Amino acid sequence: MRDDVEHVAPARRPALSRLRDLPWIGVAGAILVVVGIGLLATGVLPVPAALEIGERTWPVLLFVIAATIVAELAAVAGIFHAIAERLGALGLGRAWVVWLLVLLLASVATILLSLDTTAVLLTPVVVLLARHLRLDPLPFALTTVWIANTGSLLLPVSNLTNLLAEHQLGLGPAAFAALMAPAAIVGIAVPAVVVVLAHRRSLAARYERPAVEPEPDRVLTIGAAVVLALLVPALVSGIEVWIPATIAALLLVVLVAIRRPRALRLGLVPWQIVLLAIGLFLVVETLHARGLATLLEPIVGTGDGLGDLLRLAGSGALLANGVDNLPAYLALEPLATDAIRMAALLVGVNAGALVTPWASLAILLWHDRLTAMDVRLPWGRYMLLSLVVAPVTVVLGVVALWLVHGL
Repeated sequence: MRDDVEHVAPARRPALSRLRDLPWIGVAGAILVVVGIGLLATGVLPVPAALEIGERTWPVLLFVIAATIVAELAAVAGIFHAIAERLGALGLGRAWVVWLLVLLLASVATILLSLDTTAVLLTPVVVLLARHLRLDPLPFALTTVWIANTGSLLLPVSNLTNLLAEHQLGLGPAAFAALMAPAAIVGIAVPAVVVVLAHRRSLAARYERPAVEPEPDRVLTIGAAVVLALLVPALVSGIEVWIPATIAALLLVVLVAIRRPRALRLGLVPWQIVLLAIGLFLVVETLHARGLATLLEPIVGTGDGLGDLLRLAGSGALLANGVDNLPAYLALEPLATDAIRMAALLVGVNAGALVTPWASLAILLWHDRLTAMDVRLPWGRYMLLSLVVAPVTVVLGVVALWLVHGL
């Protein structure tokens, strides 16, 4: 085990299903909602602007609620544990092979089920897998958090910012994926290369191949797997994503209510995150109504040349690491005036939101997962490594976009 990973006393909190256990998220969201209502009541936020942002964002927020419930109940059903156990058996006794399989799993989970699924629900699974195989958990943990952010570029459902951008551009999932594919490839490749270079000794280790244990409730696990298998193509079919996500969430609620009713609780609904998003929407919309875009335009530029795209993406990354990626996206969205500028902005606020703990909510939730799993990764080391990954990913991602779509 590496020296920079400290083992602490066993946590009393469960490893999974603690997506919203950071209470300040709900407090901050409630404060922002109250501020937003005050801005609306006093006329600082015009009513037409508030109605417009509400009409645009309610399907996005409904999808966030449904997708979170789906991911949580899939974890309850043992989907992630079952997959991880099979990865260990398929790893040929070599750490680098099982890490490649984890990289693939993290990428698929992020692209199809959102970055929070990877950061929160997959992190405990891969850490437990590494420990079970007597491997260093750090490369597995870093892979999950970096891929959760940098890998969330390909599909609208991968990230809340993508859903907002898709609505703004009027693109379907296939067209959105075609636009973002060059940057999405870079977003997975760069973190993977950094993990390999930084942890090549750990990844050269060998382990004894474990036997795969049967699932404790095969009916629940198989039923949940069928729901997920039907959900994935529906999310990229062109149907508004909140519809299949809501149906899948309801099906899983019924299934879990029959097989494991105690797992159902009000905490499955991510009301804290929804409050935070609503508050941010109202406050940033107020700033836009008061000329925020005009103030930022000289900084981020307006052109489609490589330099202009790098300015926009870099501004998004800096703002995301300063205040969080969602308000960074909302602040700069009016200046992403065409498809390639929007793509560059998404690269900045998604792949660039890695360095500070608050740059992405997924980072805070991921670190909370590590603490709950008795592993503490110092923020200093995490930030130093991310200072390498974020700028390289953003620059190469924008260059890839420009080479494919801008020339």
